[in-house]
Amino acid sequence: MTEHLVRAGEPTDDDTHRARLMHRYDAAQVICIDGVPAGLLKAHRSDTEWFVQQLQIAPALQGRGIGELALRTVLRAAAADALPVALDVLKGNPAKRLYDRLGFEIVGEDEIQFHMRFTARTQAEREAERMSDKD
Repeated sequence: MTEHLVRAGEPTDDDTHRARLMHRYDAAQVICIDGVPAGLLKAHRSDTEWFVQQLQIAPALQGRGIGELALRTVLRAAAADALPVALDVLKGNPAKRLYDRLGFEIVGEDEIQFHMRFTARTQAEREAERMSDKD
């Protein structure tokens, strides 16, 4: 994560890291693989959306689908609540490819990050889209 913060020109001192970790810590879930901590997910629900505050996977375990499984858990919860999912990702962070692949769309941006949103489509909407692709 530090490399992405440095690239974005964001502070990386210990106090800032600690503040970032503690922000919305009430929503934190440690991701474990075979009983060993592998990452951290912070996601919370409001009346209008689910928000993924933070998703970090240990560098040695990245690329194994762990982050995708964690996000799919949030997406299922949001679908059950009929709510969209929002998140922010630093520009240049390779995790954006995962968010793109899962169907998140950029809905805004600032100098350092993209604001992304996933809105679940109903089965009827997916079928209508599939039929229009055949035309």
